[in-house]
Amino acid sequence: MRLLPKQEPVPELLVGLDTSDDAGVYRLTDSIALIQTVDYFTPIVDDPYMFGQITAANALSDVYAMGGEPKTVLNIVGFPIKKLGAEMLSEILRGAADKVKEAGAITVGGHSIDDQEPKFGLSVTGIVHPDKVWKNVGAKPGDVLVLTKPIGVGILTTGIKRSVVTPEQEQMVTETMAMLNKTAAEVLTNYHPHAVTDVTGFGLLGHGSEMAKGSDVSFEISFSQVPMLNGSVELAKNGVVPGGSKSNHKWLTDDVVYDEAILPEEQLVLCDAITSGGLLVSLKEEEAAEYVEKLQTSGLVQASIIGKVTEKKDKFIYVTR
Repeated sequence: MRLLPKQEPVPELLVGLDTSDDAGVYRLTDSIALIQTVDYFTPIVDDPYMFGQITAANALSDVYAMGGEPKTVLNIVGFPIKKLGAEMLSEILRGAADKVKEAGAITVGGHSIDDQEPKFGLSVTGIVHPDKVWKNVGAKPGDVLVLTKPIGVGILTTGIKRSVVTPEQEQMVTETMAMLNKTAAEVLTNYHPHAVTDVTGFGLLGHGSEMAKGSDVSFEISFSQVPMLNGSVELAKNGVVPGGSKSNHKWLTDDVVYDEAILPEEQLVLCDAITSGGLLVSLKEEEAAEYVEKLQTSGLVQASIIGKVTEKKDKFIYVTR
């Protein structure tokens, strides 16, 4: 981020590069602001239809994390058409289109190139009222932290690649990644969140650290309250951990204090690099309990209060058992 060209301040730019937020927000009128984001990556599952679904859910998540409503989508494709064939690409696009439709948005076009390795992503445009933008900064002491989807995704998808997960685990992680954050965001509009982000490549503690740092506070996270996919800790103990998760753990050394009871494999799960994770929300305790209850009755059964916000301490995150 620090290597990007400096930009002159623009009054209409409500969210830009300053806070490493999930998307850019640009005010068009007094009542409409534009949300823009883009995401793409290489396949993380073998099923092309599910790869399309997961990629779309991941890209759409940034709009939900800003409090917005997705409207239009552009596909971004790099694909070895002669090697893998048009049918596989068609399935990827079909999966994405179905997920975009579920979000209430519409695919309006895209761009493709011939590439040696398949890559797929989406550029998403959404709208939000300028006064109702959620940012990843603003958490306040006394708030509690809510996580809407389980972590451990990166570890289980690595397990899929190494053929060490069960069919049930593969189905579980695939469905988790393909789940939109639409319900989590729509229910949250009934409350007053102070800070919101989605948990993706930097992991729970990475994105939590960004939120705490930007808010000038510290987080206390209870390991036992964090929802995790079944088998993720055991896989991590056996060395089934993606490189990104290990890098996150190392990168966070100066920002996180772990209770001595937190095992090394548990630390790695907390730092696990995630695709299409849930929302991490900081809001008042009295609102959080009701929010979680409504999420659980809406089908997000693993949504949970995982910690609290305190005044700033020496470190940004403290993890207890």
